[in-house]
Amino acid sequence: MKELFRERDYTKVGYFQSVLEDAGIPTIVRNKHLTMSGLAEIPIPEFFPALCVINEEDYERAMELIRRRHKENIVGADLEKTCPGCGETNPGNFDVCWSCGINIPGAAQ
Repeated sequence: MKELFRERDYTKVGYFQSVLEDAGIPTIVRNKHLTMSGLAEIPIPEFFPALCVINEEDYERAMELIRRRHKENIVGADLEKTCPGCGETNPGNFDVCWSCGINIPGAAQ
């Protein structure tokens, strides 16, 4: 088992765990249940949830997937797209218009 990263916000850890699991990389989250205990509120990184790959040979591939997905999320969230159906402005990382529900052209499907 090898740690990929720690993050105070469990939602980020859970998101990247899903990305890796979808790619067939087995993972585990250490300190997952400390989030609900209040210990994660203490600003000591040792208590933060930590995403780990189970097989060390998956480490490099996992890090590349995380870097790529993180970069896509940052870039995609910065751009805005206009819905062709209703004209509403949507964040760049939306695949479907939040207002009318149709697919937004150029979104990853």
